[in-house]
Amino acid sequence: MIIPMNFYKSLEHLLTIDQPSEKIEAFRDFYALYRAGGVTFEDQFSPLRFTTPSYASFCKIVSPQIVPKRRKLTTDLGKIILLHAIAHIEYSAIDLALDHAYRFQGLPKAYYDDWLEVADDEIRHFEMLNTLLEELGGRYGDIEVHNSLFEAAERTQTLIKRMAVVPRFLEANGLDATPQVLERLERLQSDAMLEKIKSALKTILAEEIDHVLKGDRWFSYACAEEGVSTDIFFDIVQAFYPGAFPKKQNVNVEARSSAGFSCSEMKKILQEHQC
Repeated sequence: MIIPMNFYKSLEHLLTIDQPSEKIEAFRDFYALYRAGGVTFEDQFSPLRFTTPSYASFCKIVSPQIVPKRRKLTTDLGKIILLHAIAHIEYSAIDLALDHAYRFQGLPKAYYDDWLEVADDEIRHFEMLNTLLEELGGRYGDIEVHNSLFEAAERTQTLIKRMAVVPRFLEANGLDATPQVLERLERLQSDAMLEKIKSALKTILAEEIDHVLKGDRWFSYACAEEGVSTDIFFDIVQAFYPGAFPKKQNVNVEARSSAGFSCSEMKKILQEHQC
């Protein structure tokens, strides 16, 4: 399939592809062309507002409260449920990164470089997990999923809100959650598949720090452009997720600090007087 040479129209095409293998192949063709300087930015472009996620054609979308729980991880079914849940997060993150680049125009080229690089990483993460899922006889789309990440993107239609909510809140929460999953896996009697899962999660955790850091960079940029303090982060999060702070548990202080969270922010998150 030939991808259009225009930047935003190409991303629109990628965002509307519903099959993972086709989306990944098309992205790699586009990204190679982009890095070679073969894609041009349109002067005038009106982005679409998407009403359904691209995976809606093959995933059954349900409330987050009724998504299958990640239990009995010593069984193949338990491992499939875990891998499917995390693969879905990574697949959703592909479209999130693409939408970051698609929806917000007129920014420095480094902004688009950053989010296309993130999309490339998220594809690799998805493929790692999907390979393990298929080794166990599973398939992405077999298990119910929620669309919370898609909804977050649709609710944040300005750069400052998008960067605060998606990378600095939701993806940063992943920096906190992944070590808890790894700790749980370490307590189990090891087997070959568990070792592969742990290895994949450790890779993802290390690389997601940079994704959150990119969000931090462009959140700070948006704040400077709007002439507001970065302290507005907590107000934005509170508006979308009331009560999210300061009740947070199991905070990965080291990873968050590496991802751009300041000492004063960590104090607010931790409700402590030092960090």
